[in-house]
Amino acid sequence: MTFDFDLYVVGAGSGGVRAARFAAGFGARVAVAENRYLGGTCVNVGCVPKKLLVYGSHFHEDFARAEGFGWTIGETRFDWATLIGNKNAEIERLNGIYRNLLVNNGVTIHNGHARIVDPHTIEVDGQRHTARHVLIATGTWPRLPDVPGVEHAISSNEAFFLKTLPARVIVVGGGYIATEFAGIFNGLGSRTTQLYRRELFLRGFDQDVREHLRDQMTQAGVALRFHSDIARIDKRADGGLTATLNDGGTIDTDCVLYATGRRAMLDGLGLENTGVALTDDGFIAVDRDYQTAEPSILAIGDVIGDQHGRMQLTPVATAEGMAVARRLFQPGEHAPVDYRDIPTAVFSQPSIGTVGMTEQQARDAGQAITVFTTRFKPMNLSMTKVPGQVLMKLIVDAHSDRVLGCHMVGPDAGEIIQGLAVAMKAGATKRMFDETIGIHPTAAEEFVTMRTPQP
Repeated sequence: MTFDFDLYVVGAGSGGVRAARFAAGFGARVAVAENRYLGGTCVNVGCVPKKLLVYGSHFHEDFARAEGFGWTIGETRFDWATLIGNKNAEIERLNGIYRNLLVNNGVTIHNGHARIVDPHTIEVDGQRHTARHVLIATGTWPRLPDVPGVEHAISSNEAFFLKTLPARVIVVGGGYIATEFAGIFNGLGSRTTQLYRRELFLRGFDQDVREHLRDQMTQAGVALRFHSDIARIDKRADGGLTATLNDGGTIDTDCVLYATGRRAMLDGLGLENTGVALTDDGFIAVDRDYQTAEPSILAIGDVIGDQHGRMQLTPVATAEGMAVARRLFQPGEHAPVDYRDIPTAVFSQPSIGTVGMTEQQARDAGQAITVFTTRFKPMNLSMTKVPGQVLMKLIVDAHSDRVLGCHMVGPDAGEIIQGLAVAMKAGATKRMFDETIGIHPTAAEEFVTMRTPQP
């Protein structure tokens, strides 16, 4: 059978674009369908605009530090519309870059909603196209709870396009997105409350990291309320909102932002016309080569959830996209994605950087470990009245001396941990850390000067 394309990618997020670009570079005929925006969640309503807002929200602390270094700062004023307008312009620029990446590699772009008609046929706006392979990379979408008045709340998608900065905000959730937005709104001057139904946010992170961030955020003015959730939301006559909590208490606010999970984006995709199966939690089931139960259809990225030990992160999706392109069209170069020791950052305030095992994971695995921890006031706060402490932690195998985990809470944590992730991937031992000469004076040098283990 002759096909219009060798590969048809549904979804132009980071994973889909990477697969399309590389497949086309390997000589395949490739098309991509996208009905929203090039670059997917990360570029448009995720990590990129969120990081820009994080940068914007840090300036209040910069102004507070300046006095200790001899600067006199006059009256400052923040304009939300300027920040959002500039953010929008930057995202539009990135959209154009993604389009050029595809077009310059010979990829055909179909702007519209793709529906799979049969295992080899995709329909976009009434036009049908056939492909030998179909790759689903449609990502996820925010999931809001079924509580009375939830129509008055927003998700992270809408948070990037608010017309005005709310004076009071409730952020509901305990993951990356909730914790980052709590820091953003607090830094920009909103009175911010973060609610989480469990005992402590960022489940799965090292316990010391979670507790340290809790203390630092509380010190910065975020009202953290654990074991707490919203039972209903009511809109008042003055336009504000009242959130009634599960304990009967109430909070008056101007905005409720839910960041309580995301679902696989499969709406109208036509999977019922194929043999593709789903996992129990509604993600596309795949094997370790991203193959679905339908021989012609593959899936990568957040739409496959956390199967096979993967993490729902943009760089993971791009690695999967490259792996699929190589397996299908350059098999001699194919290598599976290694999900071990994936570094990650939470752009909370202060930020978190982490790679490898937590202390609890190591103990649960039966590892004999030595733990090194340090806490200190960073040098850029030493002459100021601004409070704040950095946390650094190493988990070390007591027998082999290999470093199993690196964790940090503090300024530029992600930038620092990225380099340590390379060392860990190479099998670095604690002795190698100890023998590495530090860069002085930096916060990062503490990772190579920790000598005294925890008792």
